[in-house]
Amino acid sequence: MGKQYAREPAVAKNSAKARASDLRTHFKNTYEVARALKGQTLAQALKYLQDVLQHNRCVPFTRFNGGVGRTGQAKEFGRSQGRWPEKSVRIVLSLLQNLAANAQVKNLNNDKLIINHVQVNRAQKGRRRTYRAHGRINPFLSSNAHVEIWAAQKDENVKKEANNKVVARQSRKQAARSKLAIGA
Repeated sequence: MGKQYAREPAVAKNSAKARASDLRTHFKNTYEVARALKGQTLAQALKYLQDVLQHNRCVPFTRFNGGVGRTGQAKEFGRSQGRWPEKSVRIVLSLLQNLAANAQVKNLNNDKLIINHVQVNRAQKGRRRTYRAHGRINPFLSSNAHVEIWAAQKDENVKKEANNKVVARQSRKQAARSKLAIGA
């Protein structure tokens, strides 16, 4: 049995999934890129990431934002801090393209797919070493990431059936009295 997703979609036949493990990209940047995509359609997400690569739109930094510079492009998201993390954007973009291919295999309409679940976890650190003065050696660690994404087709809105029965609301006192009359 292979690795499992953290969550499964409610209706598996109407959704497509993609995941990647142990990516050599910064966890914090990838987290912010993926978080910006949640709730977008697949087409919107692909266009957004292309715009980030061209520096026309930014990725808002919300959680890991210590020392992140400010940009006017972040106003779109109600933030002031944002960046353009190219490596993370390219990796998430390739995952979205994989997701689109998986959806095509399932005969799903890519225009109706909405990204419902995005999760980025820390992966095992990559260990290298850096050589310092006086013969010392220090660790030189990389902070890798696992990413999983799934998108589901939006359900059609079904009109609620008209309820012909009108139930009169009762106060607590009236409800208690009617219970007493029934029980007696």
